[in-house]
Amino acid sequence: MDPNVIASVPLFSALDQEDQAQLFEMMSKVSFRRGEKLFNEGDPGDCLYLLVEGKVKLGHTSSDGRENLIAILGPGEMIGELTLFDPGPRSGTATAVAPTDMLQLDHTALMQFIDTRPELSKHLLKALAQRLRRTNEALADLVFSDVPGRVAKAVLDLADRFGSQSPDGTIHVPHELTQEELAQLVGASRETVNKSLAEFVSRGWIRLEGRGVHLLDVDRLRRRAR
Repeated sequence: MDPNVIASVPLFSALDQEDQAQLFEMMSKVSFRRGEKLFNEGDPGDCLYLLVEGKVKLGHTSSDGRENLIAILGPGEMIGELTLFDPGPRSGTATAVAPTDMLQLDHTALMQFIDTRPELSKHLLKALAQRLRRTNEALADLVFSDVPGRVAKAVLDLADRFGSQSPDGTIHVPHELTQEELAQLVGASRETVNKSLAEFVSRGWIRLEGRGVHLLDVDRLRRRAR
């Protein structure tokens, strides 16, 4: 793996090249197949992951077996950072939803690295604050938004992070999620989410394609997401 990948990670982009190279040497590359778990809820939180290629879902299972998706993470994002500041068991399960390459770093080694570079702590806290802000927004959506609005917002968020312009002028979003996973992400039943997607298709706002979607009318989706 190219050592320069460290520079592309927002968390470590402020480090100089020497520090980035040293950090890369401390890491080990790990790969996961689609459906393979990085860790399970309740496992010891003993390492940090940096996602280089692919996508990972973070989920939580309730006592009655129901599943909820907390987030979908992509390249440049961290997994497992909470246990840096609050050591304990994992609060959720992380599963690859596409072939995924990651860099893994032991928490003890990272904390020793941070001790000599206090400015890195500020970047870690900023990343945690951004994650908390997204969580707060998701909770507010569950209270104040209807299901079609939440579906529209989720599709737009996935497009912002994983979408690309297609030759036909549409925005292609290969989100890699099943219909059930998309329903878990917005906190609704699969039937209700499918109905919302079908409505968007009939209105000419999107076109479905396997585990992906093409956005045809972003402005209308944005208005529906409000």
